[in-house]
Amino acid sequence: MLTLCLLPLFCAALTPTQKKKSEQEEEEPGSEHELRFRRGDLLEVPRTLFTHFGIYLGGGRVAHFIPDVMPVISSDPRQIQKMVTNTRLLFGVILKRGSVRVDSVEDFAYGSEILINPMDKVCSSRPPLDPETVALRAERLRGQVPYSLLWFNCEHYVMYCRYGTSMSFQTFQFCKTVRRLVLSRAVAKAMWLLGAGLVLYVHAALSTCTLLLSLLMPFLVWMAS
Repeated sequence: MLTLCLLPLFCAALTPTQKKKSEQEEEEPGSEHELRFRRGDLLEVPRTLFTHFGIYLGGGRVAHFIPDVMPVISSDPRQIQKMVTNTRLLFGVILKRGSVRVDSVEDFAYGSEILINPMDKVCSSRPPLDPETVALRAERLRGQVPYSLLWFNCEHYVMYCRYGTSMSFQTFQFCKTVRRLVLSRAVAKAMWLLGAGLVLYVHAALSTCTLLLSLLMPFLVWMAS
């Protein structure tokens, strides 16, 4: 009987504590991320074919630059802020339109592991800027920005924000790989055979100039390899 009488008092004492805890969690969104990330940190997320980058702003928010066609076809903030689909990304790349947006850490990572400030070791000759300056730069560029897959992508954006220089190691590596393939002897041989086959196939319709050009281009590639 005594237990039944004390039960309401126990519940009444417990409820404010639970309510206070719930309110505290609502007042501190992203608090679990503050133990791991600092405002101004450069975050890196490996993808299947590339690496995505962003700047941590605090409160569980990340500023990142992505190709996105939605700001071109709609002015509705709710549509623009929705999760970017692969279709939006693809058309953004083709039309060279992008936007710097702020998303949660979870949406930015998309289930992948997050690396923190990996570029600090690569850019040892150029120390990072003050964290607050980095975050302010990232926030200042928020909105529509012209996008280029090779010349201004998410890596250029974070490099500018954190180190004051716009560059992309991914782009450099890609161009280096393409150059190595184009100037390889195997590709030169293939182009030579292709050009010779084209000449033999349509030799009657080719002018002398076109004929010389078809033979000269593979020769130049071969000589440069």
